[in-house]
Amino acid sequence: MDPSDVMVPADVPDELIDTYVENYLNATAGTGSMNLFACDQKIEHLNDDFYGEGIPLSSNDPAHLFEIGDLSFSEGTLGVLAGQLGLIAQYARDAPDLPYLVKLNSKTNLVKTAQRDPVSMAMWDMDDVMSLVHNGINIVGIGYTVYLGSEHEHEMLTEAATFIRQAHELGMLAVVWMYPRGQAVVDEKDPQLIAGAAGVAACIGADFAKVNYPRPFEGMTAPESLGIAVEAAGRTGIICSGGGSMPPMEFLQRLHDQIHVSGCRGAATGRNIHQKGTEEAVRMAAACHAIICEGATVDEALALYQG
Repeated sequence: MDPSDVMVPADVPDELIDTYVENYLNATAGTGSMNLFACDQKIEHLNDDFYGEGIPLSSNDPAHLFEIGDLSFSEGTLGVLAGQLGLIAQYARDAPDLPYLVKLNSKTNLVKTAQRDPVSMAMWDMDDVMSLVHNGINIVGIGYTVYLGSEHEHEMLTEAATFIRQAHELGMLAVVWMYPRGQAVVDEKDPQLIAGAAGVAACIGADFAKVNYPRPFEGMTAPESLGIAVEAAGRTGIICSGGGSMPPMEFLQRLHDQIHVSGCRGAATGRNIHQKGTEEAVRMAAACHAIICEGATVDEALALYQG
């Protein structure tokens, strides 16, 4: 991708346009499409994703995430590793050049929606993020989760909008996780609601928005239905959730559909990468990169994964 083709938001200061473009290209491996390695589940899902039947014992150690990220980045097949600031701070000196996306808010899954509408407020601010930048860590942007439909959505939307503005003022990207969730939400995978969430992400100025894969509109396929959300997001790039662990062929086919049918500008993959041994995980990251950033077919990506 030519740097001149990067669309720079108008709230990025003129003197930091080059910084924003550099961060954008770093986060997307120079392609404009984001292969995001989601490493925020140790809060979101507690230890369920890291220890148990079918999960390698090595996955329980957080260092596993950063080893995968560093090796994949060195091979040019990973855009950005997303994790909470504290987690990144503990391990980033081992891989300071790896592009990082700092997740500013998170919550566990212990309190269910039936008990209380979800709320996830920021645990850090931009001064905390900049402390890592000043120490030589390659922070390219920030991330924030909003639960639309929660009775607390206004607080989360306000924080997200503020952080997006502050990130842009520093020449950084902003990625939002947009999840309809709460007692007012009847169907979290409603395709019209997913498209609405994508539009909200655009309205608060996000550069990319992670959404869940919707169920289909009547008379459409799921990939075509996701395409409605992509269109609704405008210049905000939609990256789709990787979901739970799936057989490699099924996962790569779904990813291919999301990119080449829906028109997504990337994907956020966690369990389908990190619930594997290191070498296998690095190959899966390469397979994802091939589909997201290089236009590879499912068979070509599967061949990369299989080594």
